[in-house]
Order: sequence, then C-alpha cells, then structure tokens
Amino acid sequence: MAVVYATLIIKGKKTINDVPIRIREQVKQVLIDLDLPELAEETEGV
Repeated sequence: MAVVYATLIIKGKKTINDVPIRIREQVKQVLIDLDLPELAEETEGV
C-alpha cells in the first residue's frame, strides 16, 4: 500500500499529508529510497 501512495504522490494526485498516519512513515521511506525526499516533507497547516 505504501508503494501505491508513493506513486500517487509522484504523479501529483496526493501529498504526504493525504496518507493515513499509520503508513505515512513507510511511504516517506519509499519516496526517500526513490531519491525524492522533497516529496516526503509534510506541510503544516494543511
């Protein structure tokens, strides 16, 4: 499931803030592993 969310984030359909908290860290790690750490950064106030 983490890979699915990471793919949606890469395609611009979702952001890391849209990911359920229980798997958010896994999704962040997938994005970091794909050399896209900027997409793993949470934004506050959203």
